[in-house]
Amino acid sequence: MKRFTVIMSSVFLFLVGCSGSESDETGQTEDEDANGNAVTLLFSFGSESLDPHVDWVPVRAGVTETLVKINDELELEPWLAESWEQVEEEVWEFELKEDITFHDGEEVDAAAVAASLERALDVNSSLQASLDIETIEAEEQTLTIHTKEPKPMFDSELVNPETAITQVEADDIEEKPIGTGPFEVDDFDPNSRVELTRFDEYWDGKAQLEEATFAFNSDEHARGMNLQTEEADIAYHLAPESLEPIEEDENLSVHSVPSLRTHFLLYQFDNPLLQEVPVREALDLIMDRESVVDDIMGGHADEASGPFHPSLPFASAGEADYSLAEAENILEEDGWEKNEDGWLEKNGEVLDFTVVTYDGRPELPLIAQLFQGEAAQLGINIDIQMVENVDAYLQENDDWDLATYSNLSAPRGDAAYFLNTALTAEGTLNPGNIEDENLEGMIAALNHESDEAKVSALVNDATNRIDEEALQSYIVHPHIIVGVNERVENWEPGSEEYYILTNELDVK
Repeated sequence: MKRFTVIMSSVFLFLVGCSGSESDETGQTEDEDANGNAVTLLFSFGSESLDPHVDWVPVRAGVTETLVKINDELELEPWLAESWEQVEEEVWEFELKEDITFHDGEEVDAAAVAASLERALDVNSSLQASLDIETIEAEEQTLTIHTKEPKPMFDSELVNPETAITQVEADDIEEKPIGTGPFEVDDFDPNSRVELTRFDEYWDGKAQLEEATFAFNSDEHARGMNLQTEEADIAYHLAPESLEPIEEDENLSVHSVPSLRTHFLLYQFDNPLLQEVPVREALDLIMDRESVVDDIMGGHADEASGPFHPSLPFASAGEADYSLAEAENILEEDGWEKNEDGWLEKNGEVLDFTVVTYDGRPELPLIAQLFQGEAAQLGINIDIQMVENVDAYLQENDDWDLATYSNLSAPRGDAAYFLNTALTAEGTLNPGNIEDENLEGMIAALNHESDEAKVSALVNDATNRIDEEALQSYIVHPHIIVGVNERVENWEPGSEEYYILTNELDVK
């Protein structure tokens, strides 16, 4: 029996089921008797560290929590904070919930939260830039944060999982962080698995599950096979081409969730050829987004005309064009002509680029191959280079020209995060070294604006500028494809990819 569910946005993310065998006289299966109420989750990207201030797994696995979270409507709501307000332009005051303890029994008061945030700033330079905190004051359950300049959206910044509140006195914060969530770390094998046990004193109600395994496997086909053999109860980021046997299994279901993620093409602006707007415009026009959705993603994606999913209120209104003929005309008008070998050439320079891609997201190399074929028809040579750690490679090397890349573009439910990190000169997700003074001015104004109408207008201006200058080429908004065993209860995958193992998850 084939089961397929499309969920637009709910808010949780990750985990599931326990496998059964023959029942004994008590009605319990052997596995249930031995393992209790446990699940195994299989995710795609491994983690070398469980440091909550540099890795998202502690929040995803229900070990740590943040002051603020987003709900299924992508609206802010309290988590460890009870309430908050911007008391002055550069001053925010947070009231913490009472009677919350860390896993070691220590109270979560303002002093403990301040110590955690201060450590996060010390070890994470990107948080230093995004939070822009001057000082933190703590008095009982009241936390007062002074920013270096007015930040109307400061509370949204605290959705970031790397702002998670942790016990800074933990003996080994990179292996066994002490948080406030429903689960404690029992054991951690880097890039392999995290073994978790229930924290019975959890402030928001003891978890339904007694144990969980949060495992990692970079092979999307292996993840699907492990789901089918019941070695995993939930498998994330499945390959579209591998879904048929899962959909046909009456004990499994496939969830295809429109995400807040965007697959896009990065340009290396240190390359003089890519500093030319007509070249970038032509490259954007030869990206066949419809084929990506239908042939590569198997329908599990939406075409992108900008960085933000079209369901979001601040998304671009238009549609991206695909036209080899128009791309050819743009390049001809810019002086590019085919040489005797059939490649486009101008002033002795040939349009010859290296595209970096990686198989952590299996569709990206296929997108690179499609792009390579379209470019060849036009007379542009594309070489494809596979790398293992794309972020490290792009940051540490300058011998690449383009890259297929993927990032959460609205992880807090607003546009400011992506615009600041990916499209400003100082942005931490700007390996292509984009510098556009007009766009930077728009983003700076956005960062200081609190009026919703003016914020929307500034986001619209910014996305129009990105499109006019072809600063990046947005390809598709992929769905999160998750396979789930039917034993799993009280759980659905969400669009934000944050809240994974929760106290509500259960199995039959």
